[in-house]
Amino acid sequence: MKEIEATGRQLAETIKRYHADYIEARLEQSQATHITYRRRELESVDRTNAVGGNIRALVKGGWGFASFNSFDDLPARIEIAIKQARLVSGPEIKLAPVEPVVDTVPEDAAKNPAAIPLAEKKRLLDEYNDAIWRTPRIQTSLINYGDSRKKVIFLSSSGSYIAQERADIMLRLTAVATDGDDVQQAGLSLGSRGDFTAVQGLHRRVEETARRATELLSTPHLKSGEYTVVLDPVLAGVFAHEAFGHLSESDFVYENQRMREIMTLGRRFGSHQLNIVDGAIVPGLRGSYKYDDEGVPATKTYLIREGKLVGRLHSRETAARMNESLTGNARAIDYRFPPIVRMTNTYIEPGAVSFDDMLSEIKEGVYVRNWYGGTTSMEMFTFSAGEAFMIRNGKVGEQLRPVVLTGNVFTTLDNIDAIGNDLDMNQGGGCGKAGQMPLPVSDGSPHIRIRHCLVGGR
Repeated sequence: MKEIEATGRQLAETIKRYHADYIEARLEQSQATHITYRRRELESVDRTNAVGGNIRALVKGGWGFASFNSFDDLPARIEIAIKQARLVSGPEIKLAPVEPVVDTVPEDAAKNPAAIPLAEKKRLLDEYNDAIWRTPRIQTSLINYGDSRKKVIFLSSSGSYIAQERADIMLRLTAVATDGDDVQQAGLSLGSRGDFTAVQGLHRRVEETARRATELLSTPHLKSGEYTVVLDPVLAGVFAHEAFGHLSESDFVYENQRMREIMTLGRRFGSHQLNIVDGAIVPGLRGSYKYDDEGVPATKTYLIREGKLVGRLHSRETAARMNESLTGNARAIDYRFPPIVRMTNTYIEPGAVSFDDMLSEIKEGVYVRNWYGGTTSMEMFTFSAGEAFMIRNGKVGEQLRPVVLTGNVFTTLDNIDAIGNDLDMNQGGGCGKAGQMPLPVSDGSPHIRIRHCLVGGR
């Protein structure tokens, strides 16, 4: 990756010759592998090596942006971005100040998925696909594997020059079983910061996933209604990310009058035991980094602290607009896009309640684990749980068909009355926003208990 380093040093000198309020550049060099199985067949294998970058210029309060996949004629790219910025009209854009940084952040060389032979990756996934199809009544399946290793150089007219390397791995398996018109599915999703061992040795879990899909064909439906519900760390983490985390992205809040009125700092949304955090500074997770894509140092940001809304996530632009502190949450999925406000590692902090104690006070309720998907619209959410079980007299009882949880996120937060002591982070996710997906993130939670939750069964 010497080409990108030489280009970065040259570009750092070049941008000094241009007149703009501010200029920044990101240069990127990457290697990536994607492997997909559909049903019994290997559908596609892609290995790519890519170089590219972008220039972003601010002139009299307007942004100009130019991306490119060749390092040739970079002065022309700078001129395009500046010309675009001069065409922009509207409210003047200001940026929150940040100290220039010069730093190099290497990735652990031992965690390099690009160094694993493609044949070894395929052999492992062949074994997982075979494990799925050994299960009777499997109708279809899907395996998606992806890994990447990239080096990104950020530089700015204010003097920053940051070189960061990172690796990423993601694996998602889905098994679908049928019995006539009855269709059920189960999934397994994992990821890591480039550690290939995280996706090895999963044969038993893959078999259990396929078997769970078939077992769901014979499980009973839950009668829809209002229940006390216990969420496992995976589903609770998804709730924290999807239902609340996106509402904390300040570009969304700033652009929406109704959300500005609702998301008022200091407003209480839960009990004193509720703390929700987003932070890239947490080490070793898929959403972790030292500097964001605007060269701002990563932080740990409390969104809710002791039940009150105390913070939100910012880029330099939104922090200046809302007169709030920088959080280091400006991210771009790759060089083709400008950075926007995104989550990193979003989670509910652990409390002090054991899982058994959480169950013990429930006469009849529902225990939900894992997830299929969900939708959010403003403060309303709908999530599909991957697994569900009755809770009877303080014990987990019979398995049910997967259920759907629906409600208002703020009412639901206020109805959380127990938070477990068993925080777990899910690294299998990829976040989407404004056409940029899947961005590596993590989310997590301990087990949580929610009173008066609307649960849909049949």
